[in-house]
Amino acid sequence: MKKTIFVFSALIISLLLLFKLSSYAYLSGDISKEIVIGVIAIVFFVIGIYINKKSLKKEKTNFIDYKKIEELGISKREYEVLVQISKGLSNKEIADALFVSESTIKTHVSNLLVKLDSKRRTQAIQKAKSLQILSI
Repeated sequence: MKKTIFVFSALIISLLLLFKLSSYAYLSGDISKEIVIGVIAIVFFVIGIYINKKSLKKEKTNFIDYKKIEELGISKREYEVLVQISKGLSNKEIADALFVSESTIKTHVSNLLVKLDSKRRTQAIQKAKSLQILSI
């Protein structure tokens, strides 16, 4: 997020500088109006291409590899727990949502950690996303 804010603030500052420099150059008679408009148009064109490339890279893929889930031996209930974990819910909240006890959720979570070869819940979510068994 900080990088995005920095990039856009740098773009705004550079555009302001471009406008100021072009107005000084135009007022002093060193440059014609058409060249100033052309340079500004080119800058906006380049910025548009840059922003478009960034937005195309962030396209979400909702493909879930069900065969990989079977290969890992993850049961349907464990997968439901994994989805709830990815939403950031605690064991208690998952237990309430799935109408089971909290100790059952703890068992499912520990099984998931073993099956996904992870030490923490966040690591398990990252691994699940990289294996494409969770939608991003």
